[in-house]
Amino acid sequence: MKTPTGQILITGARGWLGKRLTRVIAERTLDLDVMRELPDGLRIRCLILPGEDPAELRAMGVEVMQGDLRNPADCASFCAGASGAVLLHTAGIIHPNKIKDLYEVNLNGARNLLAAAQTAQVRRAVVVSSNSPIGLNPHPGHLFDESSPYHPYMNYGRSKMQMELAVQEVERQGRIETVIVRPPWFYGVDQPPRQTLFFSMVRAGKAPIVGSGNNLRSMAYIDNLCEGLILAAFVERARGEIYWIADKRPYSMNEIIDTIERLLEEEFKLTVAHKRMRLPGLVSEVAILVDGTLQAVGLYNQKIHVLSEMNKNIACSVAKAEAELGYRPKVALEEGMRRSIEFCMRQGARI
Repeated sequence: MKTPTGQILITGARGWLGKRLTRVIAERTLDLDVMRELPDGLRIRCLILPGEDPAELRAMGVEVMQGDLRNPADCASFCAGASGAVLLHTAGIIHPNKIKDLYEVNLNGARNLLAAAQTAQVRRAVVVSSNSPIGLNPHPGHLFDESSPYHPYMNYGRSKMQMELAVQEVERQGRIETVIVRPPWFYGVDQPPRQTLFFSMVRAGKAPIVGSGNNLRSMAYIDNLCEGLILAAFVERARGEIYWIADKRPYSMNEIIDTIERLLEEEFKLTVAHKRMRLPGLVSEVAILVDGTLQAVGLYNQKIHVLSEMNKNIACSVAKAEAELGYRPKVALEEGMRRSIEFCMRQGARI
């Protein structure tokens, strides 16, 4: 285990993952040895976009800077004076307005940030990627691992693949340590409105099941993911490596929706419709064709893109992270969804 740093830099700190990661570090809420070893005077500096509200982050006692990864000067300012620091790069774009935004933010933004980190002599950069550079499992029951070849899914996957290759090139230069973390679909507290909408759809009987619903999806409870990122930041042997970080096992789409429905009804006493919006598998295949056609001319439609994945297997193994990082995903689907629903209730959200 590396000696903990006195400073941590976090990008994308107004996003779902970035905000939660900032909170668990600032408030020391994870049961990890490395968290207990962090110095009392730990400095946390966060980067958010211009116009985003810094108040919630500042209430955690962290330094907040506003800037855009696409601007090298903003990246330089963010990393200035951070010699020996650890950088946790969570910022990125998943659902763009235009396809070119994926490459400008996910690829060029990461390049700008890593160049600034090298100049500032940041010690290690942990870069959040995705399952999308590896694409879809070739058959049911198959699990991706870190040796799985690149087979990117659409332009988002290609932008993240190219980002990973850029990170690996920086590692080869030897001026900064790097680690790549691949999370799948994640869930949990501090969730954005789109996840609450998913709960509402389940309750109303409008959650889509495309095909049989037996396709497997790896998911990561957000604190499991934060644990993996923190371990990647400080475990010595993680340098230059790639890790899948997810819950212990994947879940079928039927299990995911059944679990949410059961919790809403039995534990939170909400009326549930006990229905599904069942669609034939052909719908997703048509959505892939439409999605690909739109993306080919630079356009993007979030609903069509999500629909294209709904009957696909996207599942991974976390064995390498367990063996090398000491990663132990403590929360599984039922408890994670329970905490997510409780968070919604505390926030007064309508499900």
